[in-house]
Amino acid sequence: MKNIVQTLFEWLIDENVNMLLAQKLATLTGGLLVILIALILLYLFRNIFVQMAHQFAKNTKTEWDDILLKNKFFIGLAHLAPASFIYFSVDFSTAFYPAWELIILKFGKVYFLFTSIFILNAVLSSINDIYNISFSQSKERPLTGFVQLIKIFSYFIGLLILISILTNLDLSNLFKGLGAAAAILLLVFKDTILGFVASIQISMNDMVKVGDWITMPSRGADGTVTEIKLHTVKVQNWDKTISMIPTHSLITETFVNWKGMEQSGGRRIKRSINIDMTSVKFCSQEMLRNFQKFVLIKEYVISKEQEIEAFNASLNISPEEHYNGRRQTNLGIFRKYLEAYLSNNPNINTEMTFLVRHLQPTETGIPIEIYVFSKDQRWANYESIQADIFDHVLAVLPAFELKVFQNPTGSDFQQLMKLQKQ
Repeated sequence: MKNIVQTLFEWLIDENVNMLLAQKLATLTGGLLVILIALILLYLFRNIFVQMAHQFAKNTKTEWDDILLKNKFFIGLAHLAPASFIYFSVDFSTAFYPAWELIILKFGKVYFLFTSIFILNAVLSSINDIYNISFSQSKERPLTGFVQLIKIFSYFIGLLILISILTNLDLSNLFKGLGAAAAILLLVFKDTILGFVASIQISMNDMVKVGDWITMPSRGADGTVTEIKLHTVKVQNWDKTISMIPTHSLITETFVNWKGMEQSGGRRIKRSINIDMTSVKFCSQEMLRNFQKFVLIKEYVISKEQEIEAFNASLNISPEEHYNGRRQTNLGIFRKYLEAYLSNNPNINTEMTFLVRHLQPTETGIPIEIYVFSKDQRWANYESIQADIFDHVLAVLPAFELKVFQNPTGSDFQQLMKLQKQ
């Protein structure tokens, strides 16, 4: 290239061209030639080398080459050829203008720097993708946060190198100057540092992984974790909206991870109904005969009544003495009915916590709480199972001569006014 520029210059001199003009024309021609060759190299590598890589990836069964293509690794390699050519041919086109050599050399270095960072990022992204595809523990121990940290570090180092190239400062002096700017750097990279520390804690303590269902009211998140990055955790909510949660907030704020529920084999049903306490009473013989018609509690009612009669007889308490001895209540029998009904429900996991209990009576009645676990954890099915249970509970209450407590409505007052008029 240098010989070409010199030869062109000598030819122009022989043609009686002014020396200054000949130098300019020879230099311009050499520069255009360098640019043309660089563009040709870029075209050839982009259209031949990359196409060959595509064809090779299609003919192989491995996935790593497809991932490298997706992350544009081979496109980055294609830029190395023109970047290297510009860098090594700079002195050829600037033989008559040494001052321009420094400018073009800087351009070549900057081009080479950006190409190298692009390739490094493509390699890091590919490593992360290959890890996610090839290893089952990728959901529990994601590399995304660490890969992003390395990328940020490469950007930072690249920025220092860029400053060094443009200002002609020694890179070691730039690193020494960072000590004075440490406070500023900590402020600038605060979120990155917090995210990195949080990523390590999340990974080491197995707090969250991709696919977990989490609830975080403070961030409006209630759905499945789809991505864990250095700065943010992406959650797809059940209404298909996307919540972006700062990674460090999973350490500093409260959230619920439903992974334990999903692994347990059941999903909790915890709901109560309030019984009007004025409807609770001792069972008469007629009520007991009616309750014996329920197949689920027939044996219980009979055996319990025999037990009570034997107990009262041992204390010489006659059946007419209602308040001195033991007697069954409609609420107690109803509670046993619920236990039997739920035990025979194929959708209820009886191997997990199973309770039908009284809660503290309040001014709104006495709550009867059902605390069981459904076998089906899918949201729609779980809600359907829960609704079916309480539909049945509300419908069967009158058969036990019990009433649900409900605050009076307008129709209740209208009915009361009609009764008063009568």
